[in-house]
Amino acid sequence: MEALGYFLFWAGLVFLVVRLGSEAQVMRDVPGPRRVPEKASRVNPKQLGWTAPKTAVDPVCGTTVQTNVAKSSVDDGAVHYFCSRDCRERFEAAPKLYLGQPPEAPPEAMSHG
Repeated sequence: MEALGYFLFWAGLVFLVVRLGSEAQVMRDVPGPRRVPEKASRVNPKQLGWTAPKTAVDPVCGTTVQTNVAKSSVDDGAVHYFCSRDCRERFEAAPKLYLGQPPEAPPEAMSHG
């Protein structure tokens, strides 16, 4: 019975520390109403978004695809669209091969001599 008392004491203490500690941290971070920085308020919301083109060319097989139903992948910040999952997986395995860039050469083997 004594072990149950210790358990309940420590469980209650942990509960209070977690509960009160997390609220104190949240309340400290929110001193009042949030204000939008002046520069951000002057930006046109339409300028913030990115709109996909209606069609794109699959870099693997060269077919033209509708971007709203195509599979997509992002490589080095550019979005590429594919006609199928198979084309997307081939591209993701070696993107430089399909983008006309030479693949990176493997590092030379080190010899122990």
